[in-house]
Amino acid sequence: MRTLGLIGGMSWESTAIYYRHLNEIARERLGGLHSARLVLWSVDFAEIAELQHAGDWAAAGRILADAARKLEAAGAEALVLCTNTMHLLTPTLEAAVGIPLLHIADATGAALAGARRKRPLLLATRFTMEQAFYQDRLWERHGQAAMIPEEEADRAMIHDIIYNELCRGVVRQESRRAYLDIIDRLRDQGADSVILGCTEIAMLIGPGDLDLPMFDTTRLHAEAAVRFIIDESP
Repeated sequence: MRTLGLIGGMSWESTAIYYRHLNEIARERLGGLHSARLVLWSVDFAEIAELQHAGDWAAAGRILADAARKLEAAGAEALVLCTNTMHLLTPTLEAAVGIPLLHIADATGAALAGARRKRPLLLATRFTMEQAFYQDRLWERHGQAAMIPEEEADRAMIHDIIYNELCRGVVRQESRRAYLDIIDRLRDQGADSVILGCTEIAMLIGPGDLDLPMFDTTRLHAEAAVRFIIDESP
């Protein structure tokens, strides 16, 4: 089994979900007492979040690049960045190490392609929804034209629930209803599926809440990572 390096803590709530998924999937694939071979570097999210909201992506990139180098030195054979938003810094991380970064949008795009979905609704932080890095990768590599909520107030509300509630372990029924209302509106505008494009959103909504196919990026990323570490074809 290969060793996987995890850059986590953004937030630790979702990193805990990653840890569970990775080990459960490894046990499902290999049986018995098997679990995933992992090295974890967990950052202080308060520092990262401050840099995100200040727009200082270069400083955030230096922190994550340092983490990536430490994981490579510890024996990691590939990196998993346990967050959607910070894949904005993919070029910085890939330049910092000689091991591959398993990109979360590629895992998501492959699943969408397998389900023949072309027009997914992307729910995520404002950084992920409003900057081009995620939607461009889905379009250029996988042929999906992701939608985001058109109203700025909707994007702000989605973002605020992530940072002020989910990243703090708070799950509120009112917030679930607000997300579902947005999904209903975007379905009427042509969305054929929903990407849970922030690793914490699966804490709030699940397949039973939706009448559209749902793609949980955390789970999909973990499945792709386990395929890599056990050298299993997709």
